[in-house]
Amino acid sequence: MIRLAIKMIVNDRLKYLGLLIGLAFAATLITQQASIFMGYTQRMWAFFSDTPHADVWVMDREMEFSEDAKALPESALYVTRSVEGVEWAMPMYRAVLLARLADGSERASRVVGIDDGTLMGGPLRMLDGRVEDLRMADAVIVERRAAENALQVREADGTKRPLRTGDTMTINDRAARVVGICESNEPFYWEPAIYTTYSRALTFAPPTREQMTFVMVKAKAGVDHESLAQAISEKTGQKARTTRDFSSITMWYTLINTGILVNFGITVGLGFVIGLLVCGQTFFNYVVDNSKYFGALKALGVSNGRLLGMIFAQVLVVGLLGFGIGAGMAAITGSFLKPAGVGFFMPWQLLVGACVSMLLICLVGGALSAVRVMRLEPAVVFKG
Repeated sequence: MIRLAIKMIVNDRLKYLGLLIGLAFAATLITQQASIFMGYTQRMWAFFSDTPHADVWVMDREMEFSEDAKALPESALYVTRSVEGVEWAMPMYRAVLLARLADGSERASRVVGIDDGTLMGGPLRMLDGRVEDLRMADAVIVERRAAENALQVREADGTKRPLRTGDTMTINDRAARVVGICESNEPFYWEPAIYTTYSRALTFAPPTREQMTFVMVKAKAGVDHESLAQAISEKTGQKARTTRDFSSITMWYTLINTGILVNFGITVGLGFVIGLLVCGQTFFNYVVDNSKYFGALKALGVSNGRLLGMIFAQVLVVGLLGFGIGAGMAAITGSFLKPAGVGFFMPWQLLVGACVSMLLICLVGGALSAVRVMRLEPAVVFKG
């Protein structure tokens, strides 16, 4: 009976192709938009992926997410180091400052100042130069995407080239010399990243009474991170969060306050609606057009359960084919979108979720058409 059901749906070429194309389009829309959403979500964790050394982050009590730079008093660093369970604690400066290139162009850039002695929190992957070169006078390291795009240098003839080692700039009217180019995870926020030492970053920054942004903390082996964060908060009077909590807070703050969750949610929801309408309408028309055949099967003694099994077998086969085509199209478009700078990440969990969603759409559509089969009288085969 299952083989007969497949033959029935395939032989109706027009409805079969229409159903397949509609479901494939819905699967492409759902999978592609969900993958782009996942790609941008991953970028919200870029800061924490680039600084895996820290287990706990100490910050101002009012800081809402990782890009919300609020200054800490220097005393917070020394108090943190005195907390039992802390292996080491290092300062970090992180804020947006104005960088002026040699050609006079200006770019708002995110300056990251790392501990002078240990260089903890610095770039993990160097493409040119060494992290240790930051100890040289006026030294900075620039992230590759920033060097190739936002911080391009204009030559005398008007042409542009990527910023490279040896070039100079000023940051907040202070001299800076590029001593290296690094690679980092692509961030959600677009400011070019520039690394330097903590003490030099403070000279770049506008003079204020308090300038430190974070205290990076490494826990001793066997120390619970949550308990350590709570102990640091109580002792310093500031807010201490584990890396996991801080990254989660940053993600949800960005999702809610940028509207990205609503926008992608509407698009994915539209894919569900399209798939449901296409599947429901096409299968309903298919059942109407094939009523005499279903009636004949009923007249031959085929039970309603068997007929429902036939319909759902048709639904599942077409749904799986439509999902396969749609997911393939989404993966192909993603291979073009990712090099263009669009966030795109398609893990297997997303594919499983999209497949289950498409099958659910098809089952609902099939259930709507199955109602007519249940009510069908065998005598319909003898009519006109």
